[in-house]
Amino acid sequence: MKDGGRLAAAIEVLTEVETRHRPVQVALKDWGAAHRFAGSGDRTVIGNLVFDALRNKASLAARMKDGAPRALALATYCLTWAKGIDALVEALSQDRHAPEALSEAESAALTTNTTDSPTPAEQADVPNWLWPRFEAVFGDAAVQEGRALATRAPVDLRVNTLKSDRDKVLKRLSHTGAAATPLSPAGVRIDPKPGAGRMPHVQAEEGYRKGWFELQDEASQLAALIAGARPGNQVLDYCAGGGGKALAFAAAMENKGQLYAFDADRLRLAPIHERLQRAGVRNAQVRDPATSSLDDLIGQMDLVFIDAPCTGTGVWRRRPDSKWRLTERALADRVEDQRTVLANAQQYVRPGGRLAYATCSVLAEENQAQAEWFLGAHPDFRSVSAHDVWKGLLPGVPAPSYVSGRGDLLLTPASTSTDGFFVALFERAE
Repeated sequence: MKDGGRLAAAIEVLTEVETRHRPVQVALKDWGAAHRFAGSGDRTVIGNLVFDALRNKASLAARMKDGAPRALALATYCLTWAKGIDALVEALSQDRHAPEALSEAESAALTTNTTDSPTPAEQADVPNWLWPRFEAVFGDAAVQEGRALATRAPVDLRVNTLKSDRDKVLKRLSHTGAAATPLSPAGVRIDPKPGAGRMPHVQAEEGYRKGWFELQDEASQLAALIAGARPGNQVLDYCAGGGGKALAFAAAMENKGQLYAFDADRLRLAPIHERLQRAGVRNAQVRDPATSSLDDLIGQMDLVFIDAPCTGTGVWRRRPDSKWRLTERALADRVEDQRTVLANAQQYVRPGGRLAYATCSVLAEENQAQAEWFLGAHPDFRSVSAHDVWKGLLPGVPAPSYVSGRGDLLLTPASTSTDGFFVALFERAE
């Protein structure tokens, strides 16, 4: 396919996402299934166009004075990818499958920035209704933080220390441009490629098949590290999902002690079995909510980790369509879900044990406000400074910019070059 046809395909997919409210990955997959002639390279370019258009939807719409899929796709190619107006005109004219030629208004918008004072929310590519919440969290840095959440994310890997070490993994992945992460001692990063660039398929690597590393954002790695699972501990990963943090706990525990992985949604747990086996984890039990109970764990855990259900505002780089689907009602529902999870999970912490609460959100309602609510509702717990834990575990590594009075941590793309991630720690009285 030529770029003109790829632009037409991106417009088609964006239209599906907008009019039928479909998740972007589903829309892209269905487009590929219906257009078998498109090769993997074509699908990569189309996907990149679609994702970048959604990442920058508000700012591009303000520039174009048009938020329709066509305007977004053309602006992404010309402006975000810096191809320029001449390359766009050529792409539209040299391919019979291309969209129609530029209108005068489109040409003017793409060549001269005539945006009439874009709002801060438009500059930041944050939904208007969320903007006051962003300002409340980030203050003068709110636009910068929003812009960082509208960039492409790297591919972050966590070295599985049960089977390998970082030097070995870096050597094996040298052809990908992989480098050590700046914060996590077990992290490896492959920076995002610009424009039509294609990222390496790391799950096809021999090292992945051997269990030497797992896909895991650096923020998630750091949250697992700060939680403090140690060899010989009894640990419950209460919202385990696909098992990313459970695998990190198992490595930190050196396969000693007992790790329990649980999730209220058994379908989310499905991938964990194969991942545990590949990683060489021998100290884990998966508790299926449909066939087992956690009653025997009440008051027994040294560590209970909650990766709470949330709005996902911290992972907009990876799921840009989700920020435009998010609603006030969905936020309110997640807040209630989080309180339910906290209330249920705390019962498994032994006296003197630790509860770690984490979200991939940057919103105060899901983070600091929930920590305050939990301490008020459960006076037998006290706050533990995650900031102090960071300094003890990562000497010489710059601490996050956003630290609450209690020492809770908020990581962000702009401040730590990670996903947005919040971590608070609590300890039950002896």
